[in-house]
Amino acid sequence: MKFGPIPLSQAEGAVAAHAVRADGFVLKKGVRVTAADVAALARRGVTEIVAAELADDDVPENEAAHRIAVALGGANLRVEAPFTGRANLFAERAGVLLVDRAAIEDLNRIDESVTFATLAEYAAVVEGAMAATVKIIPFAVPEAVVARAEALGRERAPLIRIAPFALKRVAAVSTLLPGLDSKVVDKTIAVLEKRLASAGARLVAERRVAHDAGRLASALRELAAEKPDLTIVFGASAITDRRDVVPAAIEASGGTIDRLGMPVDPGNLLLLGRLDGKPVLGAPGCARSPKENGFDWVLNRLLAEVPVRDRDVTAMAVGGLLMEIVSRPQPRDRPDAEPRARRPRVSGLVLAAGRSTRMGGPNKLLELLEGAPLVRHAVDAALAAGLSEVVVVVGHQQAAVAAALEGLPVRFVVNERFAEGLSTSLAAGVKALRPDADGAVVLLGDMPRVGSTLVRRLTDAFAPQTGGHVVAPVRAGRRGNPVLWGRRFFDELMRVEGDVGGRRLLEIYPDAVRDVEADDEGALIDVDTPEALAALIRDA
Repeated sequence: MKFGPIPLSQAEGAVAAHAVRADGFVLKKGVRVTAADVAALARRGVTEIVAAELADDDVPENEAAHRIAVALGGANLRVEAPFTGRANLFAERAGVLLVDRAAIEDLNRIDESVTFATLAEYAAVVEGAMAATVKIIPFAVPEAVVARAEALGRERAPLIRIAPFALKRVAAVSTLLPGLDSKVVDKTIAVLEKRLASAGARLVAERRVAHDAGRLASALRELAAEKPDLTIVFGASAITDRRDVVPAAIEASGGTIDRLGMPVDPGNLLLLGRLDGKPVLGAPGCARSPKENGFDWVLNRLLAEVPVRDRDVTAMAVGGLLMEIVSRPQPRDRPDAEPRARRPRVSGLVLAAGRSTRMGGPNKLLELLEGAPLVRHAVDAALAAGLSEVVVVVGHQQAAVAAALEGLPVRFVVNERFAEGLSTSLAAGVKALRPDADGAVVLLGDMPRVGSTLVRRLTDAFAPQTGGHVVAPVRAGRRGNPVLWGRRFFDELMRVEGDVGGRRLLEIYPDAVRDVEADDEGALIDVDTPEALAALIRDA
C-alpha cells in the first residue's frame, strides 16, 4: 500500500486518508474516492489529497478485520459487521470470558497493523455485551498478514470464548449474633438475589440460624436436601481461621475446606469448600455490598462452572487490590489521613449546532414549547442542576441559537465543522471544557423533557474513584440521554465519528458504566421530525 499526497487527477479509487473540506463539500476520511468526488473537489480548486493506494495483494481494512475476528472467536460469540477497520465480537450468552492470553499476545506480535483486544480475563458479561475487538491500524494490510492471523486463530482455537452461566439453584444460610440487625441480613439476601439474577440463577432456599457450628451444620444438611448447585454462607462474624464457626460447620456436615483466604481486597476472608460434591462459599463481609469485590470474581466463575482451584485463586493477586467500598470501615486509613476527596466537578455540555435536516426546513432548536425554544429547556435543566459550568456548542444558525439563550450564564463554543455530524460538536465541546472538570453531562438541545432532577441524579451517581466513570439514564430497560462522561473518556469522545456520539463507547467499556433509573420518558424523547414536535406540543 502506498500512502501520501497524490494529485487529485490520480485519486479515483484511492482511500482518503483525511477528511477534505472545500467550499461546502466534504470528502470523508476512509472512503473510496469516486469520479464524482474528484470532479467536485476539482471545481473547488483542490489539486492534491492525502490518500492510500492499495496494492493488488492488499486486503481492505474492514475485510481484514472481519476475517480475523471470525477466525479468533470461539463458543458463544458473534462477529458484527466491520466499520472503520474494526470488527467487534459480542457475547451471544451471558457468562464468563475465557481467553488464551499467550495466544492473544502472539497474535498481536504478528504485525503492528493487526490488533486484538479483549475485556479482562474472567470478566462477567451479559448477553449482547462487547467482549473483544479486532482493529486494523492502516487502511489495508497485505494478504499474507491476514492469512497468518487466521492460521494462528485456527491452530490455537479458541483464543476467546464465553463459558455460559450454568448453575441455576443456589441456597444461602446466614448466621446471627446479638446486635446484627435483621435488616442487614434482608439487604444481604436482596443483593445476592440481584447478583444471581444477572447470571440466570435464583435462590431456592434460605435459612437463618445462630452463629454456632452445630446449628449451622444442621442448617447446611437441611439445605442439602434442596439439591442446590451452590451453597453460600454469610457469617455474622468474619472467618479468621479454619477452626472458626463456618469452616467447622462445613466439616461437621460432611464437607471439606479447599481454601481460606484470597489475595483480593475487598474479599480476603473468602472460604471455598465442597459439600456433597457441590461448591460451598463462605462469603467475606464485603459480599453484603453490591459493589464489585473478590466474592464476585469467585461466584461468577462457579456459576459458569469454571474451575476455581488453588492456583486460580493465587493468580488473582495482580489486579486484586480493588477500590474501597464507600460504606465499609476503612482500616487502612491512618489516624492522620487527609480528608476524603472533594466532590467531583461536573460541567454541562449542551450540543446545539445541528442542521435539523429531518425537520424539513426550520431549526428545531428554535421551535417553541411552552413559550420557550427547545434548546432553552435543555440549557435550563443543566443550569438548575447546579453544574460547575454550562458550555453550549453552536454551529448552524449560531447567532439565532445564541439569541434564544440570551441572559443565561453559559459559555458558547462555535463548531465550524457542524455539517460533518454530531461527533464534531462533541469534540469541540469537550476540548473547550474547563481544565479542572472531572466530568461532563452531555445534553442534546432537542431533548426538552430532560429535567434538572435527572441531571442531579447522574451527578450523584458519578463515582470515578470506584470505577464509575460514566453514568447513563435508563427507562424501561432502554438507555437514554443525557450521559455523564468522566475525564477518563474525554480523549475517546474527541475521537468518535459520525452521529452516534459516545454510544459505542458504552458497549466497549461496560464495566465503567453506572445506570440510574429515570422517573419519566424524558430521557428517551428527542425531537427529530415535525411530527415528533407536534406530538410533544399536543401532550404538553
